[in-house]
Amino acid sequence: MAETDPSVLEYIPSLRRYARALTGDPSDADDLVQECLSRALARCQKRADIRNLRAYLFTILHNAHVDRLNERQRWSYSLAEDFFETRLARPAPQPDRLALRDLAEALEKLPEEQRQTVLLVGYEGMAYKDAAAVLDVPIGTVMSRLSRGREALRRMMNGAPMANLRKVQ
Repeated sequence: MAETDPSVLEYIPSLRRYARALTGDPSDADDLVQECLSRALARCQKRADIRNLRAYLFTILHNAHVDRLNERQRWSYSLAEDFFETRLARPAPQPDRLALRDLAEALEKLPEEQRQTVLLVGYEGMAYKDAAAVLDVPIGTVMSRLSRGREALRRMMNGAPMANLRKVQ
């Protein structure tokens, strides 16, 4: 695919950003992007069948991430005790870096569905329709998740507790 269609290359930075935001680790993000591109190569026999390559690649990346989450849950994957301390307990030298850290922490506290929607629409600038296709949900669900996610982020960034956030099914 990469040899015949150079447009795939232009999406790799966006895929890496989204993967890094989902995983929180550059190495895991690169592995996820590699898996995404491998799956895309394996499945893409007829390029004409793909109407929106960006949405197609993000859908594959999203599904690969979900597969990994399910696999970790199945195997009771656990993190080292100091995993979050070493990542989150770093003092930032500038106020902007502190605000970014707070935003990253707030994003991690969001329910998975809201976080994915906020990242796709807010961070990647994806249209609601494309985000709905990636997440395989109706556009109204994307709009609702985005609204709830943004409101929760606003509250957390202003110091409000996360008490009433819950997973909506």
